[in-house]
Amino acid sequence: MNETFFIVSSLGCFSVVMMLVFFGFFAYLRYMRYKETISLAEKGLVHPGYGANGKGTLRWGIAFAALGLALCLGLYPIGWAVGSDFPLHFGPWMLVGLIPAFFGVALAAIYYLTMDKSASETKAPGLEEPAGSEEED
Repeated sequence: MNETFFIVSSLGCFSVVMMLVFFGFFAYLRYMRYKETISLAEKGLVHPGYGANGKGTLRWGIAFAALGLALCLGLYPIGWAVGSDFPLHFGPWMLVGLIPAFFGVALAAIYYLTMDKSASETKAPGLEEPAGSEEED
């Protein structure tokens, strides 16, 4: 057998094991969150961290848009390397970056279009008027 075969196969096995450990950890965290939610529901309680303020949508939107932009910047030189005839050397390989970028932009747009208007109009805690400053007739 060839020595490179053993190196490649050991790297492949190592990467598979690391992926299993990585995804297994997140699956375990998800399972623990599920058990916590079920135990609270049996007592008639709701988990306090599950508020629907929509900030998660904005966070994921920014993350996906940044990932898509990074992929676009990393894949753009392929057009120059292969000497493509596409306009601005912008070939179909750019879809790998454009799809997550526009998905992230859509998530951010969903957040801004559906956010509660009354929450944005409230004053910051430090800007409230003092109690004795109102004029009474």
